[in-house]
Amino acid sequence: MARLLVTGGAGFIGSNFVRRRLAAHPDDALVVLDKLTYAGNLENLAGLDERPGYRFLRGDVAERADVEAAFDAAGPVDALVHFAAESHVDRSLEDAAPFVRTNVSGTQVLLDVARRRGVGRFLHVSTDEVYGSCAEGEPGFDERAPLAPTSPYAASKAGADCLALAYCRTFGLPVIVTRASNNYGPRQFPEKLVPLFLTNALDGQPLPLYGDGLHVRDWLHVDDHCDALEAVLARGRVGEVYNVAGRCERRNRDVAEWICHAASAPESLIRPVADRAAHDRRYALDAGKLEREIGFVPGPPIEERLVDLARWYDENRAWWTAIKSGEYRQFYERHYRARLGAGAG
Repeated sequence: MARLLVTGGAGFIGSNFVRRRLAAHPDDALVVLDKLTYAGNLENLAGLDERPGYRFLRGDVAERADVEAAFDAAGPVDALVHFAAESHVDRSLEDAAPFVRTNVSGTQVLLDVARRRGVGRFLHVSTDEVYGSCAEGEPGFDERAPLAPTSPYAASKAGADCLALAYCRTFGLPVIVTRASNNYGPRQFPEKLVPLFLTNALDGQPLPLYGDGLHVRDWLHVDDHCDALEAVLARGRVGEVYNVAGRCERRNRDVAEWICHAASAPESLIRPVADRAAHDRRYALDAGKLEREIGFVPGPPIEERLVDLARWYDENRAWWTAIKSGEYRQFYERHYRARLGAGAG
């Protein structure tokens, strides 16, 4: 049995990790700490409340008292998996302050408390965006590439990466950093490209494609990402950075067309819109280190998984229609107060 503390566990990647972890290790004691911002959703963790050893706490990683309470609830922590982050680039262009507070200050608070309390491993989950745009025809960035973030979001994650690695080098905190490419899969908040386009296609609504649609991203299914994180927790080297990639570079326009086919929607729904500021042209990772040291191999490419994913979003319309309408925010307060206690955590 292991004791885990997972921050941001009500979000997209975090909730998938929590569910897969408890399915594979049902005897684990696992505490989730999540602020329940707009992208956190208690429904992502539905059905786990009654599990022995599982506990949810509502709290902010940037608030020391909340982090201390989470450590109190978790007991001796074998592994801290840090997902909690503001992550949407467009929102960071409008207001960078929440990104600095959560991604940088929140990570610093976690590192301070973990250093004092002690943890077996501190897994900091980051992003390929810290490397910036990769030129066409160039090999993907490996872990030795310089950090060159473009957006405030990416800059805040780069700052958090540097803090985490500094705490490892200076204080001996057992930190490992992973940097993953674009994730997709079930329970993804529908402001990201894949869930936004899938849900719009299912509803016959336009798919707003930035610019010429030729921006390239490497696509990584969330299940593959979670499997990689588990492998790094078990076999990764402390103080190292590991890139996690799907080996699936695709143009956004192609992904949009495949989504239309998967949802049985016409491609005429794809509508070009004005490009966003400083939109990185290509993200590409060299994940050879992870593959050599850990043995990680990603699953099928995105075009082979979209039909199943479209089926999931079609069968779970209540989940995403509540998000798009804003009703899910009311669910938070009703559910949280009724089941977890007002002011808990």
